[in-house]
Amino acid sequence: MSVIKLVFRILFNKYLLTTVAFVVWMVFFDSNNLMTRNKLQEKLDGLNVEKQFYIQEIRKDSTLTNQLMSDSSQLEKYAREHYLMKKDKEDLFLVIDTTADRHP
Repeated sequence: MSVIKLVFRILFNKYLLTTVAFVVWMVFFDSNNLMTRNKLQEKLDGLNVEKQFYIQEIRKDSTLTNQLMSDSSQLEKYAREHYLMKKDKEDLFLVIDTTADRHP
């Protein structure tokens, strides 16, 4: 009988019950519960990957900008290739490869 009383006293100890209630509240019901923190961590990881991508793009674009600002032949080449610009009295012919669009 004393073992049952001892187990009963331990299980219904006010400090133990308060601690268990606090842990349950923090894990499931709080605004910063585990599921919310997990979702926010996944979003943060995705944003860090996106940040690294944009940092690489900025570096690549800044080197291209420096090249274009320093070398006029590079600027002309870039304008011709990307914006289809041409000189006066010059004809421009576009060759479009349509074999890649066909599905056998």
